[in-house]
Amino acid sequence: MATPHISAPEGAFAKTILMPGDPLRAKFIAETFLDTPKLVTSVRNILGYTGTYKGKPVSVMASGMGMPSIGIYSYELYKFYGVDNIIRIGSAGSYRDWLNVMDVTLAVSAVSDSTFAKVQGGVTAKCIKPSAELNNVIQKKAKDLGINLKMSVVHSSDVFYSDASQGTWQDIAERTGSDCVEMESFALFHNANILGKRAACLLTISDSFVSHVELTAEERQNSFTEMMKLALETAIEL
Repeated sequence: MATPHISAPEGAFAKTILMPGDPLRAKFIAETFLDTPKLVTSVRNILGYTGTYKGKPVSVMASGMGMPSIGIYSYELYKFYGVDNIIRIGSAGSYRDWLNVMDVTLAVSAVSDSTFAKVQGGVTAKCIKPSAELNNVIQKKAKDLGINLKMSVVHSSDVFYSDASQGTWQDIAERTGSDCVEMESFALFHNANILGKRAACLLTISDSFVSHVELTAEERQNSFTEMMKLALETAIEL
């Protein structure tokens, strides 16, 4: 069954999907880590693959950028393709001096000024949590793999370039109580909650507002292997 945004047939996806924002990152993960990866959807060049990892089926599909985009794809995957778990694997900008470039962090909650949850389902909460069960598996796997996984409150922003009237990044960090910023997890967690599914968000810090260090676009696409391996090892446990 195809949806307006996904061309895959019924049964094309595994129960667990890794979801980076960038389609080229999805392609890199599929071709680097999965055995016999098959491209199952490419509508609008949002690439989705299914293969196996250590003998178990795993899918990886891009979400695009921002809450409206991940909101569409995650909803269709949960609702129409029988996907149970989505692990977002993305990049974030750090608000804290203890969260450095290339650190891997797991979202314990997503805070946002977005109206996504209110418009979609009447939810007015400004803070939405991921699946505790899924987060627990990720934390256990990180310990097994020797990965220094840092826990953080994530600020999900609707905009990348904000007006000065919104205050400095320090003001935003203080107001939201967040440790880093990205643009998708609030919508993903909302969709999972309303549909009775599970979601988690793993992030690699790609730039720091504190130190002003930042990665190139190519480095973002190809270098987040520690986070990718953690997500894959989690996927085959579910």
